[in-house]
Amino acid sequence: MILILVSCSMVLIDQITKLYVRKSLNVGESIPVIDNMFYITHVRNRGAAFGLMPDQHLILFFMTLFIVIIILLFYFLRRPKEVSIQLALGLVLGGAVGNILDRLFVGAVVDFLDFRIWPVFNIADSAIVIGTIILLWSIKTGINSKKT
Repeated sequence: MILILVSCSMVLIDQITKLYVRKSLNVGESIPVIDNMFYITHVRNRGAAFGLMPDQHLILFFMTLFIVIIILLFYFLRRPKEVSIQLALGLVLGGAVGNILDRLFVGAVVDFLDFRIWPVFNIADSAIVIGTIILLWSIKTGINSKKT
């Protein structure tokens, strides 16, 4: 249940923020939130993270769809009881679905969080990274606790 709540919340937050950016800023437009540190910048990314694999829209769509299917199969077949695993999978799933919706309906992933020292990203990207970190940490600590 945690996976479903977290993933749905992430998709909702991600899509609402992206809709706001699309309606408020032209592509390439930027507004400072904290001068010289943090900006909201409307970027359309047709590639993968950091602009890798530019214009590989179809491949990226199917890779993301495959990841979504794997997460759902794992969750429903294994039914992990650990809250951290459910949380992690929910974050990754929600982020993946948020970005796949952009690819389907916008034609590119909408990015807008701009710290100027890192490529522009979005809420879905953040959820995927945080979920992956929690998942790796959970696996590592779970393995270590079973050894003792």
